[in-house]
Amino acid sequence: MNSVSPSAAQYVGSGTLPSTSEQVLEPRSHFGHALLADSNKESSGEPDEVDRLKLKLMSAWNNVKYGWSVKTKTVFNKTSPLILMGQSYLLSNEVERFRLAFGSRVWLTYRKEFPQLEGSSLTSDCGWGCMLRSGQMLLAQGLVVHFLPLDWRWPECPQLTDVDFEVLRPRSPSRTAAISIPSFSSSWGTGMTQKQPSSIASEGLKRAEGLHRRVVSWFGDQPSAPFGVHRLVELGKESGKRAGDWYGPSLVAHILRKAVARSSEVQNLTLYVAQDCTVYKEDVIRLCDQRVLDSSSRSDWKSVIILVPVRLGGETLNPSYIECVKNILRLDCCIGIIGGKPKHSLFFIGFQDEQLLYLDPHYCQPVVDVTQGSFSLESFHCNSPRKMNFNRMDPSCTIGFYARSKKDFESLCSAVSVALSSKERYPIFTFVEGRGQDYGLDSYSGGSTDASTHIIPTGGLNGNKKRGSADEFVFL
Repeated sequence: MNSVSPSAAQYVGSGTLPSTSEQVLEPRSHFGHALLADSNKESSGEPDEVDRLKLKLMSAWNNVKYGWSVKTKTVFNKTSPLILMGQSYLLSNEVERFRLAFGSRVWLTYRKEFPQLEGSSLTSDCGWGCMLRSGQMLLAQGLVVHFLPLDWRWPECPQLTDVDFEVLRPRSPSRTAAISIPSFSSSWGTGMTQKQPSSIASEGLKRAEGLHRRVVSWFGDQPSAPFGVHRLVELGKESGKRAGDWYGPSLVAHILRKAVARSSEVQNLTLYVAQDCTVYKEDVIRLCDQRVLDSSSRSDWKSVIILVPVRLGGETLNPSYIECVKNILRLDCCIGIIGGKPKHSLFFIGFQDEQLLYLDPHYCQPVVDVTQGSFSLESFHCNSPRKMNFNRMDPSCTIGFYARSKKDFESLCSAVSVALSSKERYPIFTFVEGRGQDYGLDSYSGGSTDASTHIIPTGGLNGNKKRGSADEFVFL
């Protein structure tokens, strides 16, 4: 199987990587914008030495300025635990287990040549859609946890590339010990299921693969896909956004809420967005409890994805919150964090030592027709894990959680509250009893799907309406 690495993703289908003398690679700015050099210049013959030198200098400059997707190896410490989606991996002897877990995450990136977005001439989201793609990855993780067994792994996981495993000394020998996080006792677990008879196991794998393929198809780049970029852009119009605009992590959380609420594919799942860094437990219960809305409902409880938009500092990340972020990523119920570097969205799925592990949407790949029953899944899974230092993390982010049952929700509230414990005066966010309307938030309900639902600006409901994406959060 030919695996797709981020460093080669934009060349899928071309067979070989172009050399510098044949074509200038596609650079990426911190906004994700792509700048393409005109490789079809008038000259039909070989370029002269001056042109070659100019091309090399321009290539080097763009590489430094925009950060091309070049093959650089990520170094992992074999002696430190690596946390991925709430599970711990020791890479001295668990590389294969880590490979299967990482390679099974759904990877959603820039795409090109998809059907034109309504109201625009755009047929690609390159340069502006990275936050939408990160939001898609978070929702995809929630759907995978919801529909597939906890121990599910994609059988065709690619081999890891561009990685090194070394024995490294910890940078901070006197680092504070992590808080003991309570674990879930109901639906969650870390062990693998017992071995089944081959015929039953084969049937189970076939069913799981069908569900996996269906979940991926819901994020296809076509107007009919319930969580595709066409649908998300359409829902973004209700908040004044258009195709090609920058989307902040808080706005994306609300777009995802509307997409889930209006889809027919996920009837037994709902999505709640925290209000003003507060999760109102009664609002979540009313949203999930089917008997509140329909007394004849066969199911008592809807599973829930909880998204919490926060801002972890002013212009830069407040180092005091790093330990809290680590504690959150250690939780089984955490499904990732939409964040990144300034104006450069990434999907955080774990960490090792003082570095975050992430999936990067900034790779432009050809569109895949997911309406074909046997469409290739290869470009929807990444084989090149990447890390970045915590201190480079943009303070604006949205944290995701999943609870299958009411008991899981109660355990989630308890576990996350412990994870948020710190010496800081103000926690990242809080859980409170009651409903948002009890605190003067009448028109701002996590369960509302109307277009008037908006983001509470800094300063309360009467704040200045003219604000940037950096002002969508309460400063901590």
